[in-house]
Amino acid sequence: MSVDVSIRAVLRAPQVARVLLGSQLGRLPTASGPLALLLFARQSLSLAVAGLLVAAYTAGMAVGTPLLARAVDRWRQPPVLWAAAVVSGLGFGAVALTGGHLAGAVTGAAVAGLGTPPLEACLRTLWPALLPPGTVPTAYTLDIAVQEVIFVVGPLVTLLAVTVGGPAAGLFAAAVVQLAGTAVYALSPAARSWRGVAAVRHWAGPLRVPRFAVMMLGVVGVGAAVGSIAVAVTGYAEAAGDRRLSGWLLAAQATGALVGGLCWTRVRPGGPGRLPLLAAALTVGFLPLLLAPGPVPMAGLLAVSGLALPPVLTAVFLTAERLAEPGTVAEAFAWVSTAFVVGSAAGSALAGVSAGVRYGLVVAPAAALLGAVVLWTVARPARAVGLTASRGA
Repeated sequence: MSVDVSIRAVLRAPQVARVLLGSQLGRLPTASGPLALLLFARQSLSLAVAGLLVAAYTAGMAVGTPLLARAVDRWRQPPVLWAAAVVSGLGFGAVALTGGHLAGAVTGAAVAGLGTPPLEACLRTLWPALLPPGTVPTAYTLDIAVQEVIFVVGPLVTLLAVTVGGPAAGLFAAAVVQLAGTAVYALSPAARSWRGVAAVRHWAGPLRVPRFAVMMLGVVGVGAAVGSIAVAVTGYAEAAGDRRLSGWLLAAQATGALVGGLCWTRVRPGGPGRLPLLAAALTVGFLPLLLAPGPVPMAGLLAVSGLALPPVLTAVFLTAERLAEPGTVAEAFAWVSTAFVVGSAAGSALAGVSAGVRYGLVVAPAAALLGAVVLWTVARPARAVGLTASRGA
């Protein structure tokens, strides 16, 4: 008997629409939070400090997400998510109430990032329990594709809040939206009934598996490629004489990623062997950007460059699920997100210091190529590359 693996079949499954919506809503601050911090710092502190606040927030997420996911693996989802959302909200509130004190603002931003609820990792642990095995890859891809909406809606929420209530309102809006999304997700029967797997755990968690650890290096490369684009496109827009173009150009790339993800739900996912091929496709998609044509064709090229991103990340998450040892799946998913964020920050920095528009655009294909090479080693049979973990250690 064949299994309906369409998006409609996934969304019709009990509780899927609720947990997907709650997770996406709770993750809005990952896109709205940095902008809220930037706008607040520009008004209350200085533009030079703005980057420091965003860096503190990003660093907090990089540290906190795997730790919180590890707690989920060992315990349950709702208590960890509630505690994290409250801590993160207090961090945003602390930044808003610092009165322009640098140390307090940086600390608050770091706390806001550190407490970011690991909703992405938690959601992906639910798919095998909510859906037939054949539809789980579709759910992964759907989640990744819809996630692109976050990076369009999130900044709009911040801009609306700041317009109505001033710079601090953007920070409070991020905290409220995050708590609301966490509530929708954490109160669902699926999240409340989920339990971690009883297992003997190693202090290194999923990173104990060498192939998984190597794959994270590949994800850093993919993240660097994607992160560099925002900075490079901003430079392109400034060179074109209209900085406002950057928003439309990045929206074009997000649209391409959304379309690519929705189309990929109709393709059989295959195994880890597809990882390097998909990463190579991502690399090829970035190459035409080096032409830096006029704004309209550039928007088209950016849309094309986004097509392969959801398939790549879907393959990464499916591989992570296979490689993770029992009792470490949530943390494994969190490490994927963390590696991507770290890579994105590195790519942004590299593109920022690159001279000229085309040199900034070089970072994306170069980083994606490095990621593809690393992911190729993961896709090879473990015995051929000596990356099999010792389960008895």
